[in-house]
Amino acid sequence: MKFKRAIREELAINMTPLIDVVFLLLIFFMVTTTFSRETRLLVNLPEANAEAAESDPGQIEILVAREGSFSINGRRLANARIETLVQGLELESGGDHSLPILLIADAEATHQSVVTAMDGIGQSGFTRLNIATQRLQQSEQLEQPGSAPTDLL
Repeated sequence: MKFKRAIREELAINMTPLIDVVFLLLIFFMVTTTFSRETRLLVNLPEANAEAAESDPGQIEILVAREGSFSINGRRLANARIETLVQGLELESGGDHSLPILLIADAEATHQSVVTAMDGIGQSGFTRLNIATQRLQQSEQLEQPGSAPTDLL
């Protein structure tokens, strides 16, 4: 029996199917990814030594009272729920979301009620928010030497 010369084949791994699978997975994840766009508010923070700003006649004023209730342009809302605030803003603005909002909060109002007001403003689609402060009177500054003059209304 004569043996023919054995032909040796070199073993090799074919990378083409592996690359195809990786590309298919990449395309699958790119197509199924969801992107969320959160509402962003442009907040104009007050400065401690700023002069009194002139009020814009077209702006909407939201007042947060000590007990957490809201008023829009001097009209008190029926309750302090965020849905009521959003509906009140829609009625007051007439659908014009480019109007600036002036947020005025009582000094003893809770942070939660102020944040709720800011959240309602953002949910309504408004992007221009100003926060008002009140300059302390000279007699109040003498009584409270460590207090800053940026206390909210």
